[in-house]
Amino acid sequence: MSQAHGFLKQLLPADETGGLYVLMLLSFFPLYCWFRKGESSEEEFQISFVCHRPEGLQILEEQTKFSKRELQFLYRAFKNECPSGVVDEDVFKLIYSQFFPQGDSSNYAHFLFEAFDTNKNGCLSFQEFVAGLSLILRGSMYDRLNWAFHFYDHDKDGFITKEEMLNIMKSIYEMMGKYVSPPIQDDIPREHVDRFFQKMDRNRDGVVTIEEFIESCQKDENIMRSMRLFDSVF
Repeated sequence: MSQAHGFLKQLLPADETGGLYVLMLLSFFPLYCWFRKGESSEEEFQISFVCHRPEGLQILEEQTKFSKRELQFLYRAFKNECPSGVVDEDVFKLIYSQFFPQGDSSNYAHFLFEAFDTNKNGCLSFQEFVAGLSLILRGSMYDRLNWAFHFYDHDKDGFITKEEMLNIMKSIYEMMGKYVSPPIQDDIPREHVDRFFQKMDRNRDGVVTIEEFIESCQKDENIMRSMRLFDSVF
């Protein structure tokens, strides 16, 4: 676990656009650890039938960018955490708390759970899990940025407000807890958001549209470079 945190600490940004790619990395690092711990010399693991039956491997291969073996690894990790075949928000929060014991990951886990729970039934199925994971880890750069925009746009009205982004930024720092050094002051997340908006809110109307968001991110080499880390890490 300490090695995982050491990896994350090296990736923490120091500039005002850092919130976006810290979000990306932290969102999926625990899930990446799930993925990695599935690799072993055991015989090939087959998806079994549980209370909530997942789609067949062939269908999931067609719907995602994961191979059959990768899906087997992912399902092993998923089933270890949720034998019933689904994850509710409390379990999701528990998973993240195990990876960030010196911080409070509950708010961040809540936001991330809602982003994955696409049918809004309060449970995360394996299909939803791998669909989201495939999109952000193996999707095009546009796919990844589109996902990030909708993550920030919590009320799904097509705009990111400062308060929406601030809530996400605060949850990131809460989750990192003592791993952020030196400890941040209470006004730091808002300062980051203000600088972020100064760069992205092109028409100065107080909100960021998806067009402004994607265009600004694509022009920011720090963001693009950090997002390309997924290509080598995952």
